[in-house]
Amino acid sequence: MRIDIITVAPELLESPFNHSIVQRAKDKGLAEIHLHNLRDYGLGNYRQIDDYQFGGGAGMVLMIEPISNCIDKLLGEREYDEIIYMTPDAKTLNQSTSNSLSLKKNILILTGHYKGVDQRIRDKYVTKEISIGDYVLTGGELAAAVLCDSIIRLIPGVLGDETSALTDSFQDNLLSPPVYTRPSEYDGMKVPEILLSGNFPKIEEWRSEKAYERTQQIRPDLLDETS
Repeated sequence: MRIDIITVAPELLESPFNHSIVQRAKDKGLAEIHLHNLRDYGLGNYRQIDDYQFGGGAGMVLMIEPISNCIDKLLGEREYDEIIYMTPDAKTLNQSTSNSLSLKKNILILTGHYKGVDQRIRDKYVTKEISIGDYVLTGGELAAAVLCDSIIRLIPGVLGDETSALTDSFQDNLLSPPVYTRPSEYDGMKVPEILLSGNFPKIEEWRSEKAYERTQQIRPDLLDETS
């Protein structure tokens, strides 16, 4: 998989993509991430990328020309399965979306900044818009990092145990059940006996019950989606 990201602040993305599982995926040749600094496509001597919004109002808007020039250059080099715009005024990212995107070959991500991008960019180029929550960040870089992490970890061969991702929260619209490790007793708190029994069918039954109970307590809305 190749992911290209258009950003105003590429330095914000260097650390998230150079550590842990994402770095492992890159080292294995399973994922490529390429950052494109929008300022390289800015206009004039000062590399202008933003301007005041028509109609007045506070906040600057990313201009159409620099973004268009950058996207056109990238489209001239390859086809993209999705051109994604990270913005809070979009559908919220969920596991189903990450699962679907993990099957793609080439993805282009545009990160917003200030008050966002000229709407004509969204109308002309963007095929999918994604939010990571009902709140606003300074820019879309951290949102893009979240999206990439959620996608890349699903690529076969990235995780040490490929079945691990299949038992994560939200894969079956349930939260994960409680998990435990050694020691079996600590400060008077014991691991549930069933997990020490070796009876794996019963263990799976217990985990399913706990996953349902936890979802019912914390995120009952997920159960509504399955009904």
